[in-house]
Amino acid sequence: MNKRYALFLGCTIPARARSYEMSVRALASRLGIELVDLDDFTCCGFPMAAAHYWVSQALAARNLTIAEKRGLDICTLCSSCTSSLTEASHFLEERPHEKREINQRLAKVGMEYRGPVKVKHFVRILWEEIGVEGLRENVVRPLKGLRLAAHYGCHFLKPSEVYGGFDSVEDPKVIDELIRVAGADPVDYSLKKQCCGGSVLVADERTALAIAADKLSELKALDVDAVVVVCPFCGVMFDSQQKKMEKTFEQTYEIPVLYLTQVLGLAMGMGEKELGFSMHAVKVKALLERLGEGGEAKG
Repeated sequence: MNKRYALFLGCTIPARARSYEMSVRALASRLGIELVDLDDFTCCGFPMAAAHYWVSQALAARNLTIAEKRGLDICTLCSSCTSSLTEASHFLEERPHEKREINQRLAKVGMEYRGPVKVKHFVRILWEEIGVEGLRENVVRPLKGLRLAAHYGCHFLKPSEVYGGFDSVEDPKVIDELIRVAGADPVDYSLKKQCCGGSVLVADERTALAIAADKLSELKALDVDAVVVVCPFCGVMFDSQQKKMEKTFEQTYEIPVLYLTQVLGLAMGMGEKELGFSMHAVKVKALLERLGEGGEAKG
């Protein structure tokens, strides 16, 4: 099995989701997954997709080419980056005329994409290459009693045709199952598949906040301990924007937002600092204290 990947951070994580990166690196180190940093990576192309298809594809293909030169497949952390790069890799193999067009564009910067370069979200690497049992073997502090709600988001599993049946779009289970591996209880809820609202935040802030607040209201009623995400956009919406939602809609949520990698890291005995919890807008101190160790694993 391949356990060596080029790490693609994208644009949002270095600026607004450092705790996600920290927890991924800690988890990868523990599990023997080598993540290689490549300096030349740029935007995945996703923000340009609606405005200019060819520019978007060329940006994605440029990143694929950089990894290809190093003989590496790509590990992504952002669901939008995953979608953009996976679609580009898929369609450049399926559509020879697109590859010709893209390579004409890449030739202007002295590059050529041959392909294919595989792209996998870090959670998919955990699921397929470490496996449930391999992860469970590393759990030393089960998160018993914690009620965690999985948020899948829009791009973690879609477009399904390019992900090769990784999980069911209509009835997703991977995040819930990995929450169980950590010893916590996944909470089912009616809005599980609903968008976080992040895609319309720039165009219509109130609508974006309302979409996210709708989900938080249901989770508040269900008395969950935290919402669990696998994408920095979703993390920003539920965490960084939560106070603004409370002010806008005159509600109180106070629901911590955890990255799945932080959940697994906690279960594997990693501490608060290692997993970057101090960077969260909605504080997680009370949740960590429920584990009886203030978020720090005993030596």
